[in-house]
Amino acid sequence: MLPPDQFCYTCKVRRVTRLGDPNLKRLKNLSWLTASQLSKLTKALSASWVDKRGIIFDEESSPDTAYILLSGVARFTCRNRNGRRAVVLMLSPGMIPSFPPPVVGINYSFRCEAVTDCRIGTIDWGMFVEICLGARSADFKRLAANYIGRWNAVQLRCSNFMSCTLAERLALVLLELSGDFGIRNALGMRLTVRARHKDLAELLGASRPRVSEIMKEFEGKGLIARQARELIVRRDRLENFLLQTHSGYRDSEAHEVDGRPTARASGALSD
Repeated sequence: MLPPDQFCYTCKVRRVTRLGDPNLKRLKNLSWLTASQLSKLTKALSASWVDKRGIIFDEESSPDTAYILLSGVARFTCRNRNGRRAVVLMLSPGMIPSFPPPVVGINYSFRCEAVTDCRIGTIDWGMFVEICLGARSADFKRLAANYIGRWNAVQLRCSNFMSCTLAERLALVLLELSGDFGIRNALGMRLTVRARHKDLAELLGASRPRVSEIMKEFEGKGLIARQARELIVRRDRLENFLLQTHSGYRDSEAHEVDGRPTARASGALSD
């Protein structure tokens, strides 16, 4: 018998044309809605049955769809560093959180799977926001991107750093800096802040000599360049580097330090 993480999960969906009364009020994370909102939500939902061991949605699914587990038990799984699927969260009936956009070069292959036969309600995300919040979807997305999204990025960075080698972590930091403080020129993205090796080491929780060694390797491979005293980040090459290296983790011995990365309150590096 195969272990649980090796079961073959496929998309086993039986479409249902009539939703009936799903009694959304009983769902804990939707119980705060008014009777009027629940009525509108019920009418707008489409329903389907997903058979046991079927895939409800994954990272490749449409980000414009909201999912509600109406009945049954589901779970979130991802691939661990050994390539096996691991359970990260069990789900009871209610609103199912969507997956955040993956960090470049990092892909855990998240998916939502049916543990039992599950009844799933789906609705356009924009309509869901308008019914539940009384706001336009575009306005909510701006708020999410500028507030919730930034905190989500911090959490993603922390979790990703725990599973990356020092070289991969440095590549991620350089990509972040070029996105926030970069100006495009003929060579790539020129940083408008001084990225001293000492400051990069502080961000990474690593030693300055080790960071200097990897920066020299990056420059030799053409991932970064120097123009006078300014650092040029070649984003496409760094992204390809991450895609190549993170697909197969090295041994844990290759991880430089176990310290947590720190960041300066100003968000910029010193001169």
